Amino acid sequence: MSAAKAKGTAYETLCVRALRLFGILARRVAQEGFADTGDLHGLSPWIGQCKAYKSWEDAIRLGLDGAEKQRLHARESYGVAFVKRVRRSVGESYAVQTLATWARVYVRLRRAEALLAELAPEAFAGHMAQVADELARPFPKGTEKDGD
Repeated sequence: MSAAKAKGTAYETLCVRALRLFGILARRVAQEGFADTGDLHGLSPWIGQCKAYKSWEDAIRLGLDGAEKQRLHARESYGVAFVKRVRRSVGESYAVQTLATWARVYVRLRRAEALLAELAPEAFAGHMAQVADELARPFPKGTEKDGD
C-alpha cells in the first residue's frame, strides 16, 4: 500500500471512530472504482468522502466533487467531504458541503422541527433540551491530534 493510501485509510478510520463517539454508526466501505459510493456509510441520508491531503484546497475541491457524484451512486440525498486539518484532532476536521446541500438540509431540519413542535410539543421540548445539552458538551475524548 502506498504511503498516501495508508494515510487516507488511517484518516477514514479516525473519522469512523470519532463519529461513533456520537452514536453515529459510521463504517468504511470497499472502494468500487467508477461506481464508488463514498468512503463512509452509516450516515444516511449522507455519504462521507474523506480527504487527508497536504493541500486543503485540493481536498475540498476533490472531496466535494467526489461526494456529490458518489451520493448518487449510493442513492443518498446528501454528500459531505471530511477534510483533515494538519496537526489538528479529527474533531477539528472540516465537514464541507455545497451551499445547495446545506440549504436543503436546513430546510429539511426546519420542516421536521416545525412538525414535531406542532404534533408533539412535549417531544419537541425534549428534543430541544437534548440539543442544548449536546451543544454544551466538548467534543468526545479519543480524537486526539495527530503528528503531521
